[in-house]
Amino acid sequence: MRTKFTLLTFLFTFLIAGVNSVGAQNEEQMAKLSIMTEYAKAKNYEAAYKPFKELWAENPKFNRAIYVYGEKILDYQIDKSNGNDKVGYLNDLMKLWEDRREHFASKTPKGEYAAKACQLMFDNKEVLGKSDKELYDCFDAAYNDDKKTFDNPKSLYTYFYLMVKLYDAGLKPAKDLFNKYDDVVEKIEEEVQIASEKLNKLVQKEESGTPLTSKDKKYEKYYGQILNAFDQISGSIDSQLGGRANCENLIPLYSKDFDANINDAVWLKRAVSRMFNKECTDDPLYEKLVKAYDATAPSADTKYFVATILLKNGKTSEAEKYLKESYDLETDTFKKSKLANRIGLILKKKGRYGQARGYFRDALKLNPSNGRPHLSIAAMYAASAKDCGDTNFNKRAVYWYAAQEARKASRVDPTLNKAAAQSAANYEAKAPQRAEIFQAGNGGTVINIGCWIGGSVTVPKI
Repeated sequence: MRTKFTLLTFLFTFLIAGVNSVGAQNEEQMAKLSIMTEYAKAKNYEAAYKPFKELWAENPKFNRAIYVYGEKILDYQIDKSNGNDKVGYLNDLMKLWEDRREHFASKTPKGEYAAKACQLMFDNKEVLGKSDKELYDCFDAAYNDDKKTFDNPKSLYTYFYLMVKLYDAGLKPAKDLFNKYDDVVEKIEEEVQIASEKLNKLVQKEESGTPLTSKDKKYEKYYGQILNAFDQISGSIDSQLGGRANCENLIPLYSKDFDANINDAVWLKRAVSRMFNKECTDDPLYEKLVKAYDATAPSADTKYFVATILLKNGKTSEAEKYLKESYDLETDTFKKSKLANRIGLILKKKGRYGQARGYFRDALKLNPSNGRPHLSIAAMYAASAKDCGDTNFNKRAVYWYAAQEARKASRVDPTLNKAAAQSAANYEAKAPQRAEIFQAGNGGTVINIGCWIGGSVTVPKI
């Protein structure tokens, strides 16, 4: 009995000691976490480094703050170091992201953090001794592993830039280059659609007369920044592709692969789109591709491309039927907006301004945060100035109306601030000037605009 009692006493004492030890350890780690956090919040990353390193080594799953602040602390160390020290800190940061993924997976999107690691290596490729192929393979693995969260504009651009480098070095064939271009462009379009749809809700709220809250304004700014970033890299990616995707390269490639892909809707869509965008539509292959695409997967998309063939062949009335059919078939709001804008541009080019404006206005209703249709409408107004008025003054007053329309673009679309301002200034320079208004004595009066434009404009007071 005494032996049993002694054993129980020992076990109880050991358990209490263990609990006390764990409690003391937790208190110590909590103290280090508090010290690290306070220093990091004050941007004193030098002082925050020691408690961060100790806490990360002792208990990497203790708190996610280890990784949130640890990233900033290591960024600071990387910026101020060089040589082997810098390599060590770079490796530490990549290891930090790996550990974050292991211990806080739900808060660490795989594609996002894998792309961050690849971007870090690319930005420091000289000191790390990384080749273009190693870096491309890194981005490619991240993209294929989790495409959904691989959404950083800079990393998407770098990913395609590296493909171009490998193509130019003879390490990747043209087919891979064009496929990767399509992959990246489609991903950009997906992200633009997501941000646009969120921004549209705020634009519609404001236009309905409901003031935006301070939180709404922050989100409005944030979505605008996203759209700006993707708008910038879209142009850069097109510049990177450049003349590599010209008709001389595309036609033989698609001719060679046509039979093997005659029933592949994705391949056909990409081939048709590329031929169309690079103005290779005069080659018989374009019509062949469009017919195969329409036969394989008839859709709003295919009807639009059939219409482009009919227009090329001078069958305008038949083409317009296909354009309308294309528009009516599209059910996705964002895609329907893009289609309305494309149809509007076709009609604008043919001088069918009234019909074009109808499609441009539909595009604005469907995607109000895209201001480009406003600029197109303004351009049509300006082009019609000489035909819409009974006097020279009234004809030139149309330019004020065009300037008003151009300004609307920047109010809804932050990517167009500069373009809208330039367009408005250009139109106002062509409108009657102060001396002419003074001579006419009609400041403040309303001029009704005739012809297809309609509407009215008020002469500025001087």
